[in-house]
Amino acid sequence: MAGNTGRSRSSSSKSSSKPSSSKPTTKRKSASSSKPRSSSPSRAASAVAEAEPEAVKKAPPTNGGEETPPVDPETHAKYEEVKRGSVHITELQKMTVTELHEVARGEGLEEHSGLKKQDLIFRILKQRIHQTGMMYGEGVLEILPDGFGFLRSPEYNYLPCPDDIYVSPSQIRRFGLRTGHTVAGQIRPPKESERYFALLRVEAINFADPDEVTDRTNFEDLTALHPEKRLILETEPSEVNMRIVDLVAPIGMGQRMLIVAPPRTGKTVLLQKMACAISKNHPEAYVIILLIDERPEEVTDTQRNTPAEVVSSTFDEPASRHVQVAEMVIEKARRLVEYGRDVVILLDSITRLARAHNTEIPHSGKILSGGVDANALQKPKRFFGAARNIEEGGSLTIIGTALVDTGSKMDEVIFEEFKGTGNAELHLDRRLVDKRVWPAIDVAASGTRKEELLLDPKELELVYRLRRVLSDMNPVEAIELLRTRLSKSRTNAEFLMTMNLA
Repeated sequence: MAGNTGRSRSSSSKSSSKPSSSKPTTKRKSASSSKPRSSSPSRAASAVAEAEPEAVKKAPPTNGGEETPPVDPETHAKYEEVKRGSVHITELQKMTVTELHEVARGEGLEEHSGLKKQDLIFRILKQRIHQTGMMYGEGVLEILPDGFGFLRSPEYNYLPCPDDIYVSPSQIRRFGLRTGHTVAGQIRPPKESERYFALLRVEAINFADPDEVTDRTNFEDLTALHPEKRLILETEPSEVNMRIVDLVAPIGMGQRMLIVAPPRTGKTVLLQKMACAISKNHPEAYVIILLIDERPEEVTDTQRNTPAEVVSSTFDEPASRHVQVAEMVIEKARRLVEYGRDVVILLDSITRLARAHNTEIPHSGKILSGGVDANALQKPKRFFGAARNIEEGGSLTIIGTALVDTGSKMDEVIFEEFKGTGNAELHLDRRLVDKRVWPAIDVAASGTRKEELLLDPKELELVYRLRRVLSDMNPVEAIELLRTRLSKSRTNAEFLMTMNLA
């Protein structure tokens, strides 16, 4: 556009009645006044300097054939590198503290050695916005009772941090935002009296156009169905654990499975292998592992050995954190399902989540046996009951562990309350662990409701034959026989077609 204007000026300068020298001056003034600039001279100078590399590359000579002085290639390369590196906050949040200190040194920041990770990210963001003029951020929205909200980062388990992004009530009302929406957009640095970055413009909601959010049906109004599409856990011939789960208790999209597990029976390892299998066989599914009241080393192990999003609240944190983290995860999953996504949540454990709610809820005076408040299990049941297959598209699968044989009366009451709510159960047996037999699955006690909707009729018939044979054995003999026969076949289909257990 600038090139066409320059050529038209040079060709029509003789025939024009007005002085040709006045036109370029007028054009430059109007062009500069049409773009909003900060009143600060340094901000305006940096903005002009940022625009110069693009002008050198694209615009032909203007002002009567006078060429724009070329920009130093080294300066242009540095600008492009800064621009590429400042696209998203999430890239900084994924870095380690050592990597962030290296970035801070490269940005020319001073006195950054004693800063925490969140404060260090905050300083780097302010410096980059000062250099480039804009920044993009992303996070999961949490709306507070006052009407405004913040974009929380899954890198910090949705914990409030200095680099959270403020979302105004007007933006929340305009786009119909709710807690759990993943929002991305352009942000600005905090002003003198502010403490947080603020969202300027919403670019995407749940990775889709912001205008589409008004067309989505609320999760509560969607139609729930029995699971019909199967989640295949079988990956490799050597991965016998997942092959046994596929035979004993097949899982469908929208399943509500309860893993009944005594202590030290391998439930955490089982959940990790499930997450890896689902991510490999069903890459379209969004997998979240939620660890409540867990050991920190277990959290690190899960993060390193699974490709899923890991959200945790360790045992050294208060019960209010357990409740807040679980609420953010289930709301995020609900919003994704409203957009037609298939979401899988692996929860360890629902017993500890219920304990946290029992601690946090205002006591009603109605106490059940074991010290459980009568209203304490309402929200954990709402969490577990959200699992369903959706007729309009999408599904939410929840696989949660329930602790038994812990010696706690409260844990027994919690398990009894959840025992009939799932549509699939996987029982782990302590006797198998004592004999070092893995996986410690009680075949006879485990199963799936409506499994005929998930299995082929021929496969269903063969699985029934297998279960009839294994039901006459004790749990140790049954799982050892199953492991031995499966190790001799490459797939479950091959095993079922060639099995001879008589």
